[in-house]
Amino acid sequence: MTKSMYDYVGDQWRKPDLSYLSPKQQRMIQWRREENFTRVEKPLRVDRARSLGYKAKPGYIIVRAKVRKGNLRKPTIKGGRKPSAKGIRKISAGKSTKRIAEERTSKHFPNLEVLNSYWIGNDGKNHYYEVILVDPVHPCIMKDPKINWITDTSHKRRVLRGKTSAGKKGRGLRHKGIGAEKVRPSIRANQNRGK
Repeated sequence: MTKSMYDYVGDQWRKPDLSYLSPKQQRMIQWRREENFTRVEKPLRVDRARSLGYKAKPGYIIVRAKVRKGNLRKPTIKGGRKPSAKGIRKISAGKSTKRIAEERTSKHFPNLEVLNSYWIGNDGKNHYYEVILVDPVHPCIMKDPKINWITDTSHKRRVLRGKTSAGKKGRGLRHKGIGAEKVRPSIRANQNRGK
């Protein structure tokens, strides 16, 4: 079976050139100086974008998002207690950096809906993602039967309700059956079931 162009692009991303003078490293130096949310003309990983629903037509927008690495920054406690009980270091967020990137991008572009996102790189300080956004009132989107489901009001602010792929993973919805009885429809809704 012959490989498509997208297969070759995917192979390059699976085994990237990590030398200092590689295009990947030069990109990181440039991205670090730019804004947190930068609209780009076309996706860097066209194979990944296409597999997640992106099409090169009006109504689709690609934004490069930057999220800092590391755990939560907690203020130093001034009161007296033993250092191990301070609870400052090694406290991680309940959401992945990918999900945080999607939510912040959605707030930056309030008239668009987040379709999905994918990783494009990380350096010592930040994670970088490309977020696929869709304009739900664009005529091209409203006419397309493959994507016009996003124009329905039930999908409004879907990323903030954990409806994207990263959101569903964080909510534990990748698992079914034994061990996943208390995650549907959501953890909070399941708590109130017996009341």
